[in-house]
Amino acid sequence: MLIRLHRPLHRRQINFQHEQVVGLDPDRRRIELGDGTTLAYDFAVVGTGAGMRAEEVPGLAEHASNIWTPAQMSHLGGRLEELRERAHRGEELDVLFLVPPGNKCAGPLYEIAFMLETWLRRHGVRDRVHITWSTTEPSFIHAFGPRLHDVVTAEFAARGITGHTGEVVTEVQSGEVRYADGTTRRFDELVSFPPYAAAVHYDGLPTDDRGFLACEPDTRQVTGRPEVYAPGDAGDFPVKQAFLAFLQADAAADHLASRIGRRPFVHPFDPVSMCVMEMFDKATFAQVPLRLTGDATDPVAVRPEANGAYRVGVSPLWRLGKKTLALYLPLRFRRGKPFHAGTAWQAMDLGLKGMARVLAD
Repeated sequence: MLIRLHRPLHRRQINFQHEQVVGLDPDRRRIELGDGTTLAYDFAVVGTGAGMRAEEVPGLAEHASNIWTPAQMSHLGGRLEELRERAHRGEELDVLFLVPPGNKCAGPLYEIAFMLETWLRRHGVRDRVHITWSTTEPSFIHAFGPRLHDVVTAEFAARGITGHTGEVVTEVQSGEVRYADGTTRRFDELVSFPPYAAAVHYDGLPTDDRGFLACEPDTRQVTGRPEVYAPGDAGDFPVKQAFLAFLQADAAADHLASRIGRRPFVHPFDPVSMCVMEMFDKATFAQVPLRLTGDATDPVAVRPEANGAYRVGVSPLWRLGKKTLALYLPLRFRRGKPFHAGTAWQAMDLGLKGMARVLAD
């Protein structure tokens, strides 16, 4: 969905300049734009997000339908339509879903796998399409803990999807994926969510090994550069997920407002993820309180003291929650209103929490 920013920003008296960011000079406090001009700042909020590096896996860009841009999603839709038609003609086909190393949030790919299974079943060709899931993760949706893994395991079993964890892809060739342990797996259609990397590199600012800006956990200020904030996917929080990005933006905005208005900072970033995973016939809700582990190989975990705040549930009613969010979010943006604010959000928040208590474990 395309949301034009000029009008909502104008409503909030925010000047808008549409141009590519190519760099940031923290010493001179200037942002460098693609047209050669610069913008001076007292404070900067960097929201240039993440990009994909399919080329890190040889052959992935050439032989997989990679999901990231609207054009890639449209291409995948066409490929799946062709797959359905081939199955209608009686062909036996293999669809392989692949999560390679370096991916920071595989949730959307799980959604596509589940939705594809439901869609093929409704069109009467599910028995001709074998669906396989292959992920480098040690468990399914590993960052969100054992309850999501259990839900996915049960859904895969019920839907006849073959799932594999701990598989490290090394190369993709036409019709075949190769793994570090020497095994191979064939496919007629390969759908992948490539490795993540920062969309823009900023010289002079500290980053992790993927180019994401190193940030203070509570405020999302860039480490050593307190005038620069990097909420969301441009920063180094290990899980790249929409709701977590919103929470980071809330914390950065509150901290920045406290510095400008000289009032207390009261809303530090608290990484409690919330998501609804669509399956077409039902949906899975997850509320997951996370903590940083300090382990680079397994950087986040569910908080051991989460107790009732860690909720997971599966129900057709969660589809209603997802559809409501899909209507609410663009409406707020078009009006130039923040996502987590106002009477509408309070009502929605109460509704989601009520549904979670009833429908989630």
